[in-house]
Amino acid sequence: MGFMDKAKDFADDHDKQVDQGLEKAGDEADKRTGSKHSDQIDKGVDQAQARTGGGDTVPN
Repeated sequence: MGFMDKAKDFADDHDKQVDQGLEKAGDEADKRTGSKHSDQIDKGVDQAQARTGGGDTVPN
């Protein structure tokens, strides 16, 4: 089993934690850009969350 397979399995098994981590990363990126790109950051986080595990588990 390769690294990517292991990463996919981890994301599937720990979807809630992955989604929370993505949310925190998005919040930090938003803070560091002075909220200039909030819409784009939120869209990217939402898309990433939808592609991990069972989908977005963190309510907006």
